[in-house]
Amino acid sequence: MQQIILASQSPRRKQLMEMAELEFSIIVADVDETNPPGMPGEEVPAFLARKKADAVSHRTPGAIVVSADTIVLLDGMILGKPRDAADAAGILGMLSGRMHRVITGVCIRKDDMEKVFSVTTEVYFRKLSAEQIDHYISRYKPYDKAGAYAIQEWIGATGIEKINGDYYNVMGLPIGDVLHVLKADFGI
Repeated sequence: MQQIILASQSPRRKQLMEMAELEFSIIVADVDETNPPGMPGEEVPAFLARKKADAVSHRTPGAIVVSADTIVLLDGMILGKPRDAADAAGILGMLSGRMHRVITGVCIRKDDMEKVFSVTTEVYFRKLSAEQIDHYISRYKPYDKAGAYAIQEWIGATGIEKINGDYYNVMGLPIGDVLHVLKADFGI
């Protein structure tokens, strides 16, 4: 059995790997998550996923390292994790009634072999009231979530009209694509 390392502290990525019945351990990739100036938003997740794999793979020779990074992109602007409640309200207000894209970059590496890919999902929010936004922020505290929301929480059930693409990608890891690459390219 090949050793698989998830280079992430995300509880959602851990949950998705467990749901896929993969045996893995976690090593947190402690990296600076800033991207080079001028890099198009669509390229940022794969860039950061590769950076996370770099931080972990040299410590675990022979292991398969799975790393990922997810961004929310609205009109070409990356909406990161909110600093506080006011910032979260502002982000959700921008997403209200609009479509945005969630892009997850994934890097799967074993020694010199590497597969890097990105998956994009379009998410359409209904118009959100100030009361809905305030309720979500005060109850769910989405400060560790890109775009200030988690699709699997209340806001997803009540505020998202539809998605085009992979639901699990919006959670933070396109697990079906990860499994496909692990099987096809890494023999898992």
